[in-house]
Amino acid sequence: MSNPLSAPDANLDLRGTPCPINFVRTKLRLEQMQPGALLEVWLDPGEPIEQVPDSLTMAGYSVEQIVEASGYFSLLVRRPLAA
Repeated sequence: MSNPLSAPDANLDLRGTPCPINFVRTKLRLEQMQPGALLEVWLDPGEPIEQVPDSLTMAGYSVEQIVEASGYFSLLVRRPLAA
């Protein structure tokens, strides 16, 4: 995948994971990462891609890109520099 953003620092495959568990796992993984780090998350279509990006934004994370892939979505989210 060609990505104009920097390469993600970590990947998290949450395909098949229901809401809100996919949001919780994403948030926990981001909290383990360094400030400013970029996480790529794979989410299912439907409720996960409709809910998780908005929930992350409300929690203070920067959703930088959403790309539709074959049967799932790739979400790039950055941990803020200051918590």
